[in-house]
Amino acid sequence: MIELEGVPELVDPVMVAAFEGWNDAGDAASAAVAHLDKEWKGEVFAALDAEDYYDFQVNRPTVWLDGGVRKITWPTTRLSVVRVGGDKPRDLVLVRGIEPSMRWRSFCNELLGFAHELGVELVVILGALLGDTPHTRPVPVSGVTSDPDLARSMDLEETKYEGPTGIVGILQEACTHAGVPAVSLWAAVPHYVSQPPNPKATLALLNRLEDLIDLRIPLGELAEDSRAWQLGVDQLAAEDSEVAEYVQSLEEARDTADLPEASGEAIAREFERYLRRRDGGGPPGGPAGHATDGGDSAPYLRDTPSERTRPPRPQQRPDPGTEAPGGTGDTDASPESGESGKSGKSGDDSSEDSPE
Repeated sequence: MIELEGVPELVDPVMVAAFEGWNDAGDAASAAVAHLDKEWKGEVFAALDAEDYYDFQVNRPTVWLDGGVRKITWPTTRLSVVRVGGDKPRDLVLVRGIEPSMRWRSFCNELLGFAHELGVELVVILGALLGDTPHTRPVPVSGVTSDPDLARSMDLEETKYEGPTGIVGILQEACTHAGVPAVSLWAAVPHYVSQPPNPKATLALLNRLEDLIDLRIPLGELAEDSRAWQLGVDQLAAEDSEVAEYVQSLEEARDTADLPEASGEAIAREFERYLRRRDGGGPPGGPAGHATDGGDSAPYLRDTPSERTRPPRPQQRPDPGTEAPGGTGDTDASPESGESGKSGKSGDDSSEDSPE
C-alpha cells in the first residue's frame, strides 16, 4: 500500500536510486545517494515492507539501544524527498536500500507506483562496477539507457549488454516497460582496491548526475576525501613493486585508449562545463563545486567504512577466450555480473556493451 500523506507537490521531480550489494562496488553508488540525503536534509516518507523482499539470514536486522530501550532496524529500502530551491528549482526523490533477495518484479512495481504518484519525470539509477582502471586517473562514468530516443536526446549510450543482471538492470527495464524515462550511471572502481569507501568514485557519480539533471550539488568534503583516498592508495601501491608495475600498465592502457577523447569537441564540452559552474554559483543549501577527479504508468508485470587494507597482488589475467559479455580480453566481469559488486574480479569500464 502506498502512503504519500504529508508529501508536498514536487517540482520537476527526478528519482535517484542506488542499492547496496551486487552493483555497488566500493559502496560508491549508495554513498552518493546518502550524500544527497545528508547535504539536502532529506525527509523519509516511505519504506518498503522488509518482510516482502528480504531474506533476514542474508541481510540481518540490527539491534541497538535508544536511551536504554532496545530497538531493531530492519534491512529495507527507504524513500525520501529533498527540496532544491534556487533559480531552477528541482526536487529529488531519493531511493536508498539493499538489493532485494526476492520478488524483484513486485519490488520494481512498488517503486514505480511511488514514481507515478509523485509525478517523477526521470529515474536515474546509480551503480558501480569493478574494472581494469587505475586509481590515478579520473573515474570513468558511463551513462546508459534502454530508450533509443532518450539516448539521442541526452547523449547517452544505448545499452547492448547481455548476461546476468542485478536490480539496477531490472529496475531500468521495468521503467522502460512502464514508459518512464530511465538512465543508469555506472562508475568503474579499480578492482585491486575494491574495499569501501571509495569517495573518488562517489564524487565522479555525483559530478555526472549534476550534468545529467542540470542541478548544482553541494560536494561538502567529498573532494578532499577523494584526494586523501588517492594519496593513501598511492602510498600502499608504492610498497609493493608488483602492484606499482601493474598500476603503471593500467595507466598506459588507459592513456592510449583516451587519446581519441582529446578532441576539440571534448575540450569545448569541458570548457562549457567550467563556465557554467563558475557563473552559476551554488545552491542555497550549501557550497557547491566540481572537482577534477570525476569522470565524465502501467506496472511491470512480466513473467561498510573500514580501515583501508593493502591492495592485493594482481591476479593472473584470464585468457581472452574466457571474456564475459561486455568485456575485453583482459576481463572476466561485467557491470551486470556478480563480480561487478563485491568480488575481486575485474570488469572493463570502456566497452561499448558495458554498463547495463
